[in-house]
Amino acid sequence: MLEQQIEADIKSALLSGDKDRALALRTIKSTLLSAKVNNGTRDEAMKDDDVIAILAKESKKRQESADFFMQGGAQDRADKELFEKAIIDNYLPQQLSEDEVKALVTEAIAAQPGAPMGAIIGAVRGKAGASADGGLIARLVKEAL
Repeated sequence: MLEQQIEADIKSALLSGDKDRALALRTIKSTLLSAKVNNGTRDEAMKDDDVIAILAKESKKRQESADFFMQGGAQDRADKELFEKAIIDNYLPQQLSEDEVKALVTEAIAAQPGAPMGAIIGAVRGKAGASADGGLIARLVKEAL
């Protein structure tokens, strides 16, 4: 399970002396623990799908922060955010290419002719899961319709 893998990776980073990686992993662990506390499931293991959903949001936050820091000229802070994003991305499933998402969009439109944009996006998200970025899906559906 991903939660246990993150814990093992924290120990590994600490033993190897990689303080930056250990700090980033501890931040991830803290975010997962916070989600568990909010759900009232602190003492239970999280499902991998739930962990992936949280990590995908955290990855997106890091990318957005890095973009803002780059626009503001704070490259060192942007690099830190991108470093954390890279660590988070190691736990996420491989992302589908734009062509693969286009194929899913085409398939969803063919299966539901005349359906509203939201229904098409929902169908594509259902098939792609965490393997495709929501923004990419929305853009491709908008272009196709």
